[in-house]
Amino acid sequence: MTTNRWSLAFRLTAWYTLASLALLLAATGILYWALVSNLERNSTLFLADKVHVLTTLLRERPNDWDGLNEEIELESAARRYDRFYIRLADGQMKTLLETSQMDLLLPAGRFTGLADRVARIRSVEGALYLATEVSAPLGAAQNPRWRIQIAVSLAQQQQVLARFRQWLWAILSASFVLCPVVGYQIARRGIRPIQYVAETARRIGSSTLSERIQSDGYPIEVADLALTFNAMLDRLQESFERLTRFSADLAHELRTPVNNIRGEIEVALARSRSTAEYREVLTSNLEEVVRLSDLIATLLFLARTESPGTYIKREAVSVSELLETIKDYYEGPADHAGVALEVNAPPGLQAMLDRSLMQRAIGNLVSNALAHTPCDGRIQLNVSHSQDCLQICVSDNGRGIPAESIEHLFDRFYRVDPARSQLSGGFGLGLSIVRGIMLLHGGNVQIESELDKGTQVTLTIPLS
Repeated sequence: MTTNRWSLAFRLTAWYTLASLALLLAATGILYWALVSNLERNSTLFLADKVHVLTTLLRERPNDWDGLNEEIELESAARRYDRFYIRLADGQMKTLLETSQMDLLLPAGRFTGLADRVARIRSVEGALYLATEVSAPLGAAQNPRWRIQIAVSLAQQQQVLARFRQWLWAILSASFVLCPVVGYQIARRGIRPIQYVAETARRIGSSTLSERIQSDGYPIEVADLALTFNAMLDRLQESFERLTRFSADLAHELRTPVNNIRGEIEVALARSRSTAEYREVLTSNLEEVVRLSDLIATLLFLARTESPGTYIKREAVSVSELLETIKDYYEGPADHAGVALEVNAPPGLQAMLDRSLMQRAIGNLVSNALAHTPCDGRIQLNVSHSQDCLQICVSDNGRGIPAESIEHLFDRFYRVDPARSQLSGGFGLGLSIVRGIMLLHGGNVQIESELDKGTQVTLTIPLS
């Protein structure tokens, strides 16, 4: 399969040239047709005027042979251009009067079939004439009727049209040369802003993601392209910075358990140990390995939730039953911490959810709430719904979250209180998992918090 590699400038030039030539051909064709029509109309009107004059003379002054002779012979001889010829004949087609030389150029037989109509005929020499033949009464009576044959030369018209065609061909020939040249210059000037955009985009790399394309002064279409490209760069820069932070945080999280394992092994190998000491070292290393395994599994799960093609197993789930199951699971730790755990959900409400993923998401929120709610506190799981969406709110009256930390809560490895999170064994990935699960369900998660008053996390899931 071949790829069309013609440049945009070439394509614009070709289309401009074709359009210009088509318009020029149409315009010149219309002008030529108008000129021919007007010349033809003028000749036809001239014939009509002559017929009217002669029929009037024959009807009102039938014996005025001097007037007829002047009209037929003298006026025609006085014209230098657009010569015309008139023949006056009786009913038996006997010529009574005619313009000089008419019998040689236009014998009576040339007017055969022209009764009461106008048409083109050719003379004996081949010259073109516009001619007509009419009958006119002599005097007041309708009989006898005489025949009037009139022909006007079209030679001058033919010369005008020939010169006009020469000018048209000259203009069209020049247009065939000038239109591509002018079109190419216009196309080059028109795509110059696109070239500037391409040059700027060519300079942008991983180390210059902060550079943007200036859209001021560009045409609207190119400005929209520049703004769209800048928006894409913003997203790329944000993703790149997030990936950089994630790589640094991941290296930091992996370094601690790896260093712990290495240090314990080096100490154990420094001298001979008893079986119990070796067992103690292996047990400690196993805990670190389990921690690493959990971290890797969590990261793999996050990667799966962010994949557009990830499939989730939806089923009809009773929301109240799901929350009661989570309450039963965390009721022991809640009682131990002195925290009340409540569920408020309408019975019979069902939604198409992935049960295991939703249990994990809500469980993460309940676990976070338990870690930040003091003794005698309260955690509530409230459910509300509309025709379009389902909302599950996990709220507590704990310590709350600082306002400057809320926007970073969904960042991987982010901890509001790093020391406390490390003591509890957390990785700072819980809320990232919650957001990923919500994205898989086509929903979203929102957090509202106030220091010393508590936190509310709302999961919104579309029901359609």
